[in-house]
Amino acid sequence: MGKIIFSSWQEELVDNRTAAKQDRRQPGNVSLPAEFRPGERIKAFMGWDGIVLYDESVDIVDMCARYAEAVQSESCGKCFPCRVGTRLVSDWLRKIASGEGRQEDIIRIRELACRIREGSKCSIGQTGMNPILHALKHFPQAFDDAVAKRRISPAGWYRYSVTAPCISVCPSSLDIPRYVEEIGELRFAESLATIRESICMAGTLGRVCIRPCESNCRRANLDESISIKNLKRFAADYEIEKNRHPKRAAAKRTGAKVAVIGAGPAGLSCAYNLALKGYQPTIFEKLSEPGGMAAVGIPDFRLPRRILGREVDIIKEAGVEIRYGVEVGRDMTITDLRHDYAAVFIGVGAHDSMPMGVEGEEMGYRGFIPGVRYLLDISQGKDPYPEGKKVVVVGGGNVAIDCVRSSFRIGKEDVNLVYRRTIVEMPADPAEIHDAEEEKVKFHYLCNPTKILAREGKVVGVECIRMELGEPDKSGRRRPVPVAGSEFVIETDILIPAIGQKVNLSFLSEKDGIKMTQWNTISADEETFATSQEGIFASGDCVTGPDVLVRATGTGKKAAEKIDLYLTGGKVEASIDEKFKSLFSRLGVYNKKEKPGAVGGRKRTEVCLLDPEARKRSFDEVETGYKINEAAGEADRCLRCYRIGMIALG
Repeated sequence: MGKIIFSSWQEELVDNRTAAKQDRRQPGNVSLPAEFRPGERIKAFMGWDGIVLYDESVDIVDMCARYAEAVQSESCGKCFPCRVGTRLVSDWLRKIASGEGRQEDIIRIRELACRIREGSKCSIGQTGMNPILHALKHFPQAFDDAVAKRRISPAGWYRYSVTAPCISVCPSSLDIPRYVEEIGELRFAESLATIRESICMAGTLGRVCIRPCESNCRRANLDESISIKNLKRFAADYEIEKNRHPKRAAAKRTGAKVAVIGAGPAGLSCAYNLALKGYQPTIFEKLSEPGGMAAVGIPDFRLPRRILGREVDIIKEAGVEIRYGVEVGRDMTITDLRHDYAAVFIGVGAHDSMPMGVEGEEMGYRGFIPGVRYLLDISQGKDPYPEGKKVVVVGGGNVAIDCVRSSFRIGKEDVNLVYRRTIVEMPADPAEIHDAEEEKVKFHYLCNPTKILAREGKVVGVECIRMELGEPDKSGRRRPVPVAGSEFVIETDILIPAIGQKVNLSFLSEKDGIKMTQWNTISADEETFATSQEGIFASGDCVTGPDVLVRATGTGKKAAEKIDLYLTGGKVEASIDEKFKSLFSRLGVYNKKEKPGAVGGRKRTEVCLLDPEARKRSFDEVETGYKINEAAGEADRCLRCYRIGMIALG
């Protein structure tokens, strides 16, 4: 990107307009790409935290007028200062930009903008006036000249978009403030409809989403973040409780057929969104049920099968066909599918376990069971190793936590988890770790297995070594280093490695012509999801490696949009909304140091959990969900933190 001429972003003022070349500096808190899309050079940015100017040709008066129009158009109209005030500011700025303004208009804009900022109920008004006030303060001559000389500002080329701290980190770009507000207004059906505009598995994600949105919630700057995940679950559960079913007009069929490989979150999301666009998607799934790892890798006490099953029924009712027990590579090839279908989407998950690399791992001992297979057996109602009673699980992710918690529920008495770092570095959901601790799982931190101990072909124990943390590795976590001479033994008859998963892409053959990466994943464009073969797209774990469910559903939806572009002859490229999401990510929508101008002290409403001793012996769902009054009260804590960002292009 070129050198910044002026920036007032996040209260860091950099003004190089009159500075000597050697005195010019660049702000440390903002960096934008040179282009928005190919051929669209970014000349300036105006948004919630100020102005960033790269090109002196940008007319600041015109840009302010256009920004005010954007703010006014996005005002919800529920509070007087924003509803009426933004319209007046927009009108006055447009007059000034048209050469019809008066000096008192500048004074009025400044005064009213301050009132809007202080008196609005949500961030549209509270932050929407910030860059305009910055412009009036730092570019006064431009406004004075426009009025005194009756100068008509040259019209620029702009694009704008709306975001929020929570939206900016949601892989599915869900309009979180909107659906939360609808719950607060007791409009539960509308809230669920809003959720389903972005995701097709509200009840599922309302239970197992890793909720990056809650880590980016401005409410936490006052007291605690909004319980966004549980509100999503409430909206989905309310529909079930009232025995309602979503009503959706049938899409007009285009006749084009699309093959989808894998009925996991990515495949279901892609197929669902293709069906809504009028296509005829068919999912080919090698298992006997849908959901992928959501079904066979997440235990029922976290995600009941009936919830997942109902959501898949809704997907099928939208026009998606699912063929079970069909294994691509065995029953048909990718080349066959490409011949019979207009496009193909690959969305297979990571169903294989990573090896630990310890002595005895390849010996086939009874009681040595990879974590994914352990959970698969349990999901099918089996005890993977009935004679075993002592369990050691190795790993620190959600699969490891699911393995230890599931072990109690199939009658195991002594359950241990071995992790080579500390609880601080564990990648598992902190809530799941807490629940496992309540259920009396024994955690062994800072140790790592070195050898499997066996007798007569059966696991009888595992030798471990103590670890200490050294310098950070590529993940940013401190690297565990063995402590010489600290070996010890944990007696066990079941050893479960759960240190990671990998994707099995053996169904792809060389003649399919699909390029792979060095990590044995499919090479697909990160913006278009296109593979090296025309008409074949891919996303989810088979592209990224093992990842979270919400990202798989989000990329599945985006892939459907790209397949639609491909089949309709459009240019397959990232959408404007996707480009803005990337741009906003570079800017940073959430400032943890910010002090919101609101009163805090309202703690989040936590959902109730079954008693630890009772729940650890049952696969009944652990969390009970919100009651209506609890959901409405929690939703009312939302600050509605929308932000508007606009770029000037050239």
